[in-house]
Amino acid sequence: DTGLVGLPNAGKSTFLSSVSRAKPKIANYPFTTLKPQLGVAYVDNKEFVIADIPGLIEGAHEGLGLGDRFLGHIERCATILHVIDATGEDIVAAYKTIRHELEQYGQDLSGKKEIIALNKVDALDDELTSMLTEELSKVAKSPIMPLSAATGYGVKEILRALLKNVEEVRMAEQNEENEKREEGDVNTSSEPWSPI
Repeated sequence: DTGLVGLPNAGKSTFLSSVSRAKPKIANYPFTTLKPQLGVAYVDNKEFVIADIPGLIEGAHEGLGLGDRFLGHIERCATILHVIDATGEDIVAAYKTIRHELEQYGQDLSGKKEIIALNKVDALDDELTSMLTEELSKVAKSPIMPLSAATGYGVKEILRALLKNVEEVRMAEQNEENEKREEGDVNTSSEPWSPI
């Protein structure tokens, strides 16, 4: 339902482990996630699946790093949580790098609903968090939400926003499928297809 994207060490695995029972490898070095990890998140008595995709680097769509092998997993996701390390040197460059990779990969990844999580805000004061959010909002159209996956700050709000996106996308997909059925474009027979 939701794909986590971001540069290595942005805190994607920490987020997944804090919202689900998944136990991804977490360490203070890049590329600790070598294959997608799945977890089920619960919020407001509802659940949805979150996929932690290995960190993307510039050139991932061309085969650099690990990301290009896993960008296809995001195609099936209804929404994206773009995790950005708020303690990083340049959050705008981090955002633009990932957006560029999603655009270059194609398959309408860059058109998916997105929420931006400005992670590790527990290491910043409120004034700096506001300043970084404002800076990022100048280049990003998606909602930006503060997060500390390590302490739990902002987790519930982000889960609710993700669930809302997932429900909207899945409802639109269902409506599209129903329209196709009404037009006769989809096989509605209860019999399984057979070449005979």
